Amino acid sequence: MSATVIGPGITIEGEVSSDDEVVVGGVVRGKLNVAGQVTVEADGVVEADIEAKSVSVGGHVTGNIQASERVDLLAGGRLVGDVTAARLTIADGAVFKGNVDMGS
Repeated sequence: MSATVIGPGITIEGEVSSDDEVVVGGVVRGKLNVAGQVTVEADGVVEADIEAKSVSVGGHVTGNIQASERVDLLAGGRLVGDVTAARLTIADGAVFKGNVDMGS
């Protein structure tokens, strides 16, 4: 399995679907539907709802996240939106504004 990289300088508007990992270093607006992992790098901006197996946020995400396994909000990461996941970790220096549902 290989990663799909949305690099710096790239802006995607609309729905992005992938069976593999997606790494966001650019801008995504719309919706992300990924069977694997989503990684938002420090310079990445996502203005979209995300559905994935797991999500790692090092950049900026505005939108709701639904993860079947886990969401990791890294130091320097910023998340504005609701999270539905079995596990959520928030590192020192991360910013989170929203609600969390860790139910079944």
